[in-house]
Amino acid sequence: MKRIVLSTYLILSSLLLFAQSSIQAKIDPIEMLIGEQAQVTLTVQANDNANIEWPKLQPRQMLVPGVEIIGTQHPDAHTMLITLTSFDGSLYHLPAFNVKVDGKELKSSDLALKVVEMEVDTTQLNKMFPPKDVQDNPFDWHDWSLSFWLSILLLLLVALTYYLYVRLRAGKPIITHIKIVKRLLPHQKAMKEIEQIKAEKMVASENQKEYYTKLTDTLRRYIEERYGFSAMEMTSSEIIGRLMASGDQQSLNELTQLFMTADLVKFAKYSTLINENDQNLVNAIDFINQTKLENQPTEETIKPQLSAEDQRSQKERRLLKLFIAGLAVAGVVLFCYIIYNVYLLLV
Repeated sequence: MKRIVLSTYLILSSLLLFAQSSIQAKIDPIEMLIGEQAQVTLTVQANDNANIEWPKLQPRQMLVPGVEIIGTQHPDAHTMLITLTSFDGSLYHLPAFNVKVDGKELKSSDLALKVVEMEVDTTQLNKMFPPKDVQDNPFDWHDWSLSFWLSILLLLLVALTYYLYVRLRAGKPIITHIKIVKRLLPHQKAMKEIEQIKAEKMVASENQKEYYTKLTDTLRRYIEERYGFSAMEMTSSEIIGRLMASGDQQSLNELTQLFMTADLVKFAKYSTLINENDQNLVNAIDFINQTKLENQPTEETIKPQLSAEDQRSQKERRLLKLFIAGLAVAGVVLFCYIIYNVYLLLV
């Protein structure tokens, strides 16, 4: 009795172990045209932790003569996909695939693959079909509409840019230049005028009124620029009064004497001697040399003052230039985009 129970247990264990490990094989499709592909699916039923050794198959390997392996895949641990193709029409017998599960070799069932050739019309073997002419793609307005309207917009931009440019060129620009003028210092101007009086020999001239008028006017202009008050519009006594606070007393006495003599000559018809004229000229030169200010800037920057209308016109021209430049940039970008779009339609 014990022997029967033990035998039954061993037989059931073997059957259970065999049932736990199995392999199934199927092919889809089982019939295909030349050059098409079929796929063999191998599925192993085993424990999740089972060690499965799949058959070693390589791409471009001939599974059987006439049937070529394209590639293999493993979507999961228990499945193997084998992609096949064939270029010879026939019915192929695919032998069983060997798979080892935990060292135990399992064999799948045999498979069959039918490869069908293309049917050829043998009734028109002698009929020649010449090559067909090159056919143009049909014109589709939807594809070209964007490029067309963008081209119209580009032409309008070019026309507007040219119009604004012509207007800009027609308008007279307002050009302002900052001038740097070299100027003589007050004592340099006065000495230059005195040298001119000497050159004209007015000291010995009979027209003493003209001589003293030029000499005193030279001194008045010098005093006006040197001291900053309107000496040209003041009398001799007023000028002396303004100079009393800052001038040297001796030079002022000589200057007073010069102005008194000049007033007598111009208004009282007083006649002077040549040596008296010479002395007054020397006194004028001494006064200038004693009161002159040196090391003063000899250059003056003159900035033009624009009217409100000129400033507005200048601003409008500047804005117009910026607008024209913006239109030009937009036109170039738009032109490049149109060319790129047309290129994509032609290729």
